[in-house]
Amino acid sequence: MGDKVKEHPGAAGRATAADHPASVRNVVLVGHSGAGKTTLVEALALTAGAVNRAGRVEDGGTVSDYDDIEHRQQRSVQLSLVPVDWNGIKINILDTPGYADFVGELRAGLRAADAALFVVSASDGVDGSTRMVWEECAAVGMPRAIVVTHLEAARADFEEMTRVCAEAFGGDDPDAVLPLYLPLHGPQGPDGHAPVTGLVGLLTQKLFDYSSGERKESEPGPDQLPDIDEARNRLIEGIIAESEDETLMDRYLGGEQIDLKTLIEDLERAVARGTFFPVLAAAPAAEGARQGLGTVELLELVTGGFPTPFEHPTPGVTTVDGRPREIKPCDTGGPLVAEVVKTASDPYVGRVSLVRVFSGTLRPDETVHVSGHGLADRGHEDHDVDEKVGALSTPFGKQQRPVTHVIAGDLACVAKLGRAETGDTLSAKDDPLLMEPWEMPDPLLPLAIEAHSKADEDKLSQGLARLVAEDPTMRLEQNQDTHQVVLWCLGEAHADVALERLRSRYGVQVDVVPHRVSLRETFAGKSAGRGRHVKQSGGHGQFAICEIEVEPLPGGSGIEFVDKVVGGAVPRQFIPSVEKGIRAQAVKGVAAGYQLVDVRVTLLDGKAHSVDSSDAAFQTAGALALREAAADARIHLLEPVAEVSVLVGDDYVGAVMSDLSGRRGRVLGTEQTSGGRTLIKAEVPEFEIGRYAVDLRSLSHGTARFSRSYARHEPMPPQIAEKIRDQAREAS
Repeated sequence: MGDKVKEHPGAAGRATAADHPASVRNVVLVGHSGAGKTTLVEALALTAGAVNRAGRVEDGGTVSDYDDIEHRQQRSVQLSLVPVDWNGIKINILDTPGYADFVGELRAGLRAADAALFVVSASDGVDGSTRMVWEECAAVGMPRAIVVTHLEAARADFEEMTRVCAEAFGGDDPDAVLPLYLPLHGPQGPDGHAPVTGLVGLLTQKLFDYSSGERKESEPGPDQLPDIDEARNRLIEGIIAESEDETLMDRYLGGEQIDLKTLIEDLERAVARGTFFPVLAAAPAAEGARQGLGTVELLELVTGGFPTPFEHPTPGVTTVDGRPREIKPCDTGGPLVAEVVKTASDPYVGRVSLVRVFSGTLRPDETVHVSGHGLADRGHEDHDVDEKVGALSTPFGKQQRPVTHVIAGDLACVAKLGRAETGDTLSAKDDPLLMEPWEMPDPLLPLAIEAHSKADEDKLSQGLARLVAEDPTMRLEQNQDTHQVVLWCLGEAHADVALERLRSRYGVQVDVVPHRVSLRETFAGKSAGRGRHVKQSGGHGQFAICEIEVEPLPGGSGIEFVDKVVGGAVPRQFIPSVEKGIRAQAVKGVAAGYQLVDVRVTLLDGKAHSVDSSDAAFQTAGALALREAAADARIHLLEPVAEVSVLVGDDYVGAVMSDLSGRRGRVLGTEQTSGGRTLIKAEVPEFEIGRYAVDLRSLSHGTARFSRSYARHEPMPPQIAEKIRDQAREAS
């Protein structure tokens, strides 16, 4: 692994359908925005012979960031699959966005992969969000390795970055994070910076020179060996510490030379088990070069050290009615279990689903069962339908290369599954199954939108449905209180991409409008009202009079109607009419146009006419009585209060608590958690946290997370309530 040069397959070795799970590696690239993940994918594809020397595929496009939105924004916004072949092994490289707004794409990549490459910039270091993803991978035992990029930067220091990575990722065992290679530097330039021109393998003690544009192996000089001895000895001790052979450490410390084959085998096993995390260096190829620095070593690590799909346990599987089902990992002949990890729309092909097959074999033109459950709260209705599989292909940039089948452990694209959404399960028609969903972040930034024109209004519903089908981290809300269409997103960049996709993919132009919070109204004290609806205009008239009393009730009580009419002043058949009119007026509001809640309305008296009284007349009288009672009473505006839980690093606790207080929040308590973080619980008016997803990220440098849930409505401060009333009067 890594220290031996093997002939790479060149242009003839482009990705095809795999025939056995042992010949597949699924690896996801993780790292913050700007760390160089996409550039690394291009370099690996070039070294594997999948692209030409300009880093392009045959049609001139790039293998990643090929979407028009990505070109305009100059960053990755979606999960991309780049399959390459290396020495007969198909490597499915999953390139994920590094920006926090697109963490849903990252989670999808983690679900589809069996191992992760953490890409760290030598000039930027390790950020808090990358540490959090590392912890997520550690919690499920996913094998990981670290790639240091941007070594060409003037202040880049590989040795220092290795120390930083060991501190950030090593936890209680920093010797589990060690380099396999050390960089070789060329002559210093005028600025004093010595560029990295090659690598030295610590296990084989071989030099690999990339200065010519291709990897050349040589032996180190006697003067170079002492410089690598310390790092080599530490690496060997780190590998032996993870060995299943408990005698190996004693033999090594006793002076025995452990043979290279044993060390490499133990290293590969430790990496595959997720107990040892090698650090490597990589850089893109220079213009006209055939190989980028460290790319051969990285491909060898992936094929030799990362696990096969056999070693990835199948996520929980049940029947569609919830009964557990045992599925053998990666059984190509077993029942079909596949999962849609990404959904996209192609203007020519239609809906294209990127699928990871966990069991069985997927073939074109067969009918499969499509199950999607558990996302109803995000606008995804539960569905169980049978659909015919369209063409199967592997993506490469904008190209789709046809394949004849997709075996367990492999990934491919499926065309024309009209109902399949991200997160759905594909299974056999006569044996429908359902995979447990992966964890997805809650969208907490509201984006209220309106159709720009009548033509857009006709297309808006379908465009939004397609948008949320592609992205389960987006939630569609039709707010019945404010009558707004709200897209809940993960951040501003996520919202921008959603609007751009609506416009460019689905031809829907929308306007963003201020998001309105669902306010309520209630009475602050007792009040009485008289509703008189009497009209005589010749012929059949209208006559209804009712007298009511209104008093406040505890929060959550709704509207309570009490009949205390005596002597038949209001005929029995019209009492429900009075209640109906009162409830209808309560929905419309009595002060600022918000729904009235938490009051008891008592009907005390009234008058009727034997001919002119009617259901409609008493409904109108009931509404008038409620309005008159409100005119003589003090009305509270009630605002929704959310219970907010913020998980934040200890360094930012003070700033977060101060910020919550500035938002009229009440801190309920704090709780120390693992990893140097604190859980803060508070109650905050929803008026104050519309943009909290953006503000908290800025405040904590992307390291904090929060959740929110509705707690109750409570009276808002008088000065704020008066502003709301003034706005309502101006609008009317």
